[in-house]
Amino acid sequence: MRAAAGRAAAGAGAARRALGRAAGHPAVGRAAAGAGRAWAPVGRVLRRVPWRRSAAIAAVLAVAAALGTFVYALATLPVNGGLVVEPTSSALVVRSEAGQAFATRGIIKGAKLSPRDVPPVLAQAIVAIEDRRFYDHPGIDLRGLARAALRNAAAGGTREGGSTLTQQLVRMMYLSQDRTLKRKVQEAVLALWLESQLDKQEILTRYLNTAYFGAGVYGADAAAQRYFGKPARDLTLPEAAMLAGLVRAPSQLAPHRNLDGARGRAAQVLDAMTETGAITREQAEAAKRSPATVQVPTETPVGTNYFVDAVADAAKGLIGTGPADATVRSTLDLTLQNIAESVLARRLDGDGERRKVGQGAIVAMAPDGAILAMVGGRDYADSQFNRATQARRQPGSLFKLFVYLTALRNGYRPDSVMVDRPTQIGEWEPENYGGRYRGSVTLRTAFAQSVNTVAVQLAEAVGLPAVIATARGLGVQSELPSVPSLALGSAETTLMEMTRAYAAVAAGTETVEPYTIRQITSRDQTLYNRPPVAPAPMRDATARAGMVDLLAAVVREGTGKAARVAVPSGGKTGTTQDYRDAWFVGFAADLVVGVWVGNDDNSPMEGVTGGDMPAQIWRDVVTQALAARAKSAKAARPTTAVSLPPPEARPAPEARPARGGAVNGTPAVVDTGTLDFDGTTVRLLGVDGLGGRNARELGRYLRRRDVACLPAGEGDGFRCTLDGQDLSELILFNGGGRASADATPELLAAEEQARSNRIGIWRR
Repeated sequence: MRAAAGRAAAGAGAARRALGRAAGHPAVGRAAAGAGRAWAPVGRVLRRVPWRRSAAIAAVLAVAAALGTFVYALATLPVNGGLVVEPTSSALVVRSEAGQAFATRGIIKGAKLSPRDVPPVLAQAIVAIEDRRFYDHPGIDLRGLARAALRNAAAGGTREGGSTLTQQLVRMMYLSQDRTLKRKVQEAVLALWLESQLDKQEILTRYLNTAYFGAGVYGADAAAQRYFGKPARDLTLPEAAMLAGLVRAPSQLAPHRNLDGARGRAAQVLDAMTETGAITREQAEAAKRSPATVQVPTETPVGTNYFVDAVADAAKGLIGTGPADATVRSTLDLTLQNIAESVLARRLDGDGERRKVGQGAIVAMAPDGAILAMVGGRDYADSQFNRATQARRQPGSLFKLFVYLTALRNGYRPDSVMVDRPTQIGEWEPENYGGRYRGSVTLRTAFAQSVNTVAVQLAEAVGLPAVIATARGLGVQSELPSVPSLALGSAETTLMEMTRAYAAVAAGTETVEPYTIRQITSRDQTLYNRPPVAPAPMRDATARAGMVDLLAAVVREGTGKAARVAVPSGGKTGTTQDYRDAWFVGFAADLVVGVWVGNDDNSPMEGVTGGDMPAQIWRDVVTQALAARAKSAKAARPTTAVSLPPPEARPAPEARPARGGAVNGTPAVVDTGTLDFDGTTVRLLGVDGLGGRNARELGRYLRRRDVACLPAGEGDGFRCTLDGQDLSELILFNGGGRASADATPELLAAEEQARSNRIGIWRR
């Protein structure tokens, strides 16, 4: 042992001698001396200050920093901070003639709830999902904070918040959404202060009045009105659970866009309510089986926006811009609106490019002036300019209505004879379409064939001031210059003006006032009811009867033969120079429809006349509208007939035997309207087929499946069935094609449903 110690001592001595020699080196010596001088003050401080005193100083500094942060947070509490909602006009919920809500404009504000107005089921839902210890903590829940921290640590990220309802309320009312220490301190202080000032029920009520529920609405009553069309006090358990689930992620879960997500979150709320004892497990399961459904759309169907614009303008004129939300019962027939949109889109998409037709507009009106449908253009998303009410275009021969009605009032009759001959007024010499003259013709023939020279002669005979007076009396408000060419429609008018004029003749009244609103209500108060109007009969019944005779002749034997329908009808074509505008306005049964096609830049179309595309559009709209109305009237009558199931389950109609035979097998898809059975081509009745992805999807659907087809009648179409379903109806119902000219009312209804649901090719 002593030997080992001796060896260690000897080693230490050697080390000291080595260090001494190194220190003797000039460079090393200077470095050592400098280091010693640098660390000398630190060493003296460490020798003088005990470690306990250092720790105490550090603690004091930390407390001072925390106190400083706290004082700074208090000193910078915002005076006017918190939630800022941009001022908006009152919301307008628009309902159809039948009472169906289909559009909403503006931001629904709802009513401010008082504590006694808060439905218990909503209060229980909010507390269960957002702050279960709401009634037990003083504004800050330390237990909840600890629980949230543990769960977030276990999840590896933020999965649960620890803020109480009171903290959330002060954040919304007074603070910003910044995630800073200062804001957290301010939030805690204000939460404790608010709890000392208000009772729990008042805090909960203010929270419900302030929270954001998506779709631009703040407050529970506004959300109930927006999504369910009812005040908050009438919420059911499934609806209350859905609203309570929205406050965590309102934009992501808003039920008008993500109904499945909102229902899934509502199910979590129901489970939480069960855990807190607010409801029983049986009540929760029953609510899950009957989840809430959105009743009021928050996004207007694209095609109805032209009509909704008109409603909003009319409502502003009737009730102003009051602070309360309002509900409008409009005149819109949703079925007819869908028909009009579908027909116009199909015609423009089909022939529009080839014939250089870029735009179109349709107005459908009841004889009393109620606007039943309005299509102001091809696509509202591309252009909000309403071509039915705002575009002023030359009506061409459509204006002859006023010339001939004035003549009939001045003693002329439909059988009165005029001479179709070259006519000149000053330097102006009108020509007939085609450049030919017919000689002696009756007024009926001249009007039916749209003879220009006769119209000009009549206008000269009765006087242009009288023609202008007739037009004014029938509702034309546009400027009408008193020049000879006015007789041929050289002045500019709107489609709405011309349609209302023809409606007055159809109804036998002096004038028709178009309107879009029947009633306006706000909560439980009626703000406007359209008063009953007794229209004045047209003062010259004989002249009116003669005018109806002339209008019927246009469709029966004149330029409007393409507009023939299965019921008595009448109308008039209109075409302007160089084919820049083409019109058809007419009436059938209790429906008046006006159609215009042309181009926004006033460029010429490719030979399109009023008796061409506009008359065809008019015919399609009226035919489908009358069929839909007949079907609706039949359904409304008491009957023992069995109602039809939806298209998915509806058995295909029994095919009628016709020329040719049945075709069966697994087809190849040429397009969605054409199938190929080993070289035999079958065209599906009522479907204009599409290729590309639509055809590929149909091909995958039909792969290795048997399809049975039978001739559908006199045409070349076939009715094909797949597992008992009508294949044409199935394709149209899913937006896989467009309805063709030979489509039956059932097939047109299937297309309208797809268009309304925005599926397949109608998706935007």
